[in-house]
Amino acid sequence: MASDQSFVTFVCDQMAGAGEISFKKMFGEYAVYCGGRMIALICDNKLFIKPSVWAETGLVGVPMAPPYPQAKPCYWIVDGLDDAAWLSKVAAATAREMPLPKPKKASRSR
Repeated sequence: MASDQSFVTFVCDQMAGAGEISFKKMFGEYAVYCGGRMIALICDNKLFIKPSVWAETGLVGVPMAPPYPQAKPCYWIVDGLDDAAWLSKVAAATAREMPLPKPKKASRSR
């Protein structure tokens, strides 16, 4: 089941305190970015935060689950979606540890 655009917009609005939040549709689901860094996935209307060193202590008690079959486990945010301040803190802390995407190579013309 694909995620609803309204759920994705709600989650991104809740994270807005972390900075520039954006999302990209991928295979019927969504990747969430903070400052250009991928920090989360939204699959089946569920928010999954990417693992990080901060998350090991900042998200104690938050269950981990794969967002889709054969994926690595991520932190599944079940509670706290209504707490914009907390979700913004999670987004900002996660973004600090995620790498920027690699620049795309320029295509050569013939």
